[in-house]
Amino acid sequence: MTVRAFFEAAKVEGVQSPYDTIHLKILYPAQIADQLEKSTGIEPANPENAPFPVVILFNGFNCDAQQYQWLAVKLAERGLVVVLFNWITESLPGVISLTPGIDLEKMKPTIYRTAPTASALPALLAKLEQLQNQGILAGMLDLQRIILGGHSAGGMVSIENADPRFFPEVAASFAYGTSSTGFTIIGYEPGTILPLPDSLPLLLMGGTEDATTPVTRTFQEAITGGRNDTYMVILEGANHFSIVDQPDSTIVRSSLDLEATQSQENLRLLMSEIIGLFIDTYVRYQPEASQLLEQLLNTANPLIKSFERK
Repeated sequence: MTVRAFFEAAKVEGVQSPYDTIHLKILYPAQIADQLEKSTGIEPANPENAPFPVVILFNGFNCDAQQYQWLAVKLAERGLVVVLFNWITESLPGVISLTPGIDLEKMKPTIYRTAPTASALPALLAKLEQLQNQGILAGMLDLQRIILGGHSAGGMVSIENADPRFFPEVAASFAYGTSSTGFTIIGYEPGTILPLPDSLPLLLMGGTEDATTPVTRTFQEAITGGRNDTYMVILEGANHFSIVDQPDSTIVRSSLDLEATQSQENLRLLMSEIIGLFIDTYVRYQPEASQLLEQLLNTANPLIKSFERK
């Protein structure tokens, strides 16, 4: 399937200029353009799988959205619309950085779980509403089937805010290299695992060359489960940045990460297949996807260290 993209921008309310603008890249399944469309640079969406569920990918701190394009392309090839975004703003007091948008005030012990912690998400959802009404994707988005996904801090945003109380349009979430550990800088005791919404399908992934204990504790302690739609997959030989294509060594301290002991390309192919089948099973309700996902996770695979479901 042909994948194409276009750019957009969105304003975040309550943030001072110039740090109030998010820049988006929206990838979508396209159809082969005719000569007129080629000359105008417009490539229409392929209506075959419309309306498209939408994946919003939240990057890790100081990880450029482009570094996740490999995953966005893989998901768009499956018939999904994928939103990548960069937001440069004050992530911590006095610190300007690329951020997935974490509202630390809403994460404090006295407030957590009473309000969403995703400061970028409302603006992104509003932009999707606009795209549904005009432009290349007009009328082709399924805005009641939005999937939140992310890496590291962005993964925390995705799993904390997959909550129908605040965002009823969200249908599922997935995350790599993250946990629901509370930050000590805002008042939590070291090692505190915060509860998650636990009301939608969830896929947690981690690597053996990263900190797996917080991931495992999040699966065990933050989620009650009971629906058999909550997964934890630990990948053999994967490190914290296995999901990132060429981390920027001038910004991201990847030198603190352990070396991956398996092919990063093979790990990414496996990640994208697991994520894609998870979405096909629990958001697109494809029966064959459920069988394929179970087969993939339960068949001996040297890249899968462990798998749990509850």
